[in-house]
Order: sequence, then C-alpha cells, then structure tokens
Amino acid sequence: MSERIEHQEILTILPHRYPFLLIDAAEDYKPGESIVGIKAVTANEPFFPGHFPGNPVMPGVLMIEAMAQAGAVLMYKTLDVRPDAATVFFMGTDKVRFRSPVRPGMMLRMPVSVTAARHGVFKFKGEVYADGVRAVQAEFSAKAVENL
Repeated sequence: MSERIEHQEILTILPHRYPFLLIDAAEDYKPGESIVGIKAVTANEPFFPGHFPGNPVMPGVLMIEAMAQAGAVLMYKTLDVRPDAATVFFMGTDKVRFRSPVRPGMMLRMPVSVTAARHGVFKFKGEVYADGVRAVQAEFSAKAVENL
C-alpha cells in the first residue's frame, strides 16, 4: 500500500516555507521510485496579482519548482535525511513542455518518478496535471548536499 504524506509532515521534510512552499501534500509514495505531489491553487497565491493582472496564470517555472519539491520529498524520505542535515538542490531540467495554463481554483497532481540515481544525483520524470489535464511535463535532476 502506498503512503500519503500530509501537510504537517511536508513541513518537517522540506525546508521551504511560504511563499515558496509549493506542495500541500503527497500521496502514492514508493521509496526510491515515485511520489505524487498535491497542490490546491488558490486565488490568494502571491504570484497571481502580477502574472497576469485580470488573467491570473500560474508561472510555468513555479509548476516546475512544485514538481521539484515533490521530487525533493521523495529524495529526503528515500535517503532518510532531514533538511537540517542536508539540502536538496535542483540541478537542471530537460524536455520541458508547457501544455495548458493553470488558473486559480485548480487542483494540481504531480506524479514524479525516479529514472536514475547515481553518486547522489537523482534524475526524475514528472508531469503536472491541473484538474486532470496535463499542464507540464519535464525531466529534471537534483542532488542532496550536506549542510555546513
């Protein structure tokens, strides 16, 4: 059976905080394999007043960051490290495609799966679905680096 990770646990796993914490929960966690990040996009998101006035659309780079945060939860839990001991850094993206806009009121589901893990670098494949419609797809990588 897969594990659901509630918001309170996300806060113990990720070092991100408002306004940059971009996932509310996660489900279908399978250690070392995959996770699905969840985010309810509200009209109160701090980026909507400027992107775009009168036509609010979630910036694509923030959708990629939300996917990366889901991947970071997977890494922290898989490696059994805490954010006070190591920080997961986003390393890069490939094959990014923006398919559909994300607007206030939409529910995001972000399935992320590990495609490779070597020398502490995890490679992922992920997608963002907004109310069931694919909005973004990308490949990305991240690495956990010990804190000073």
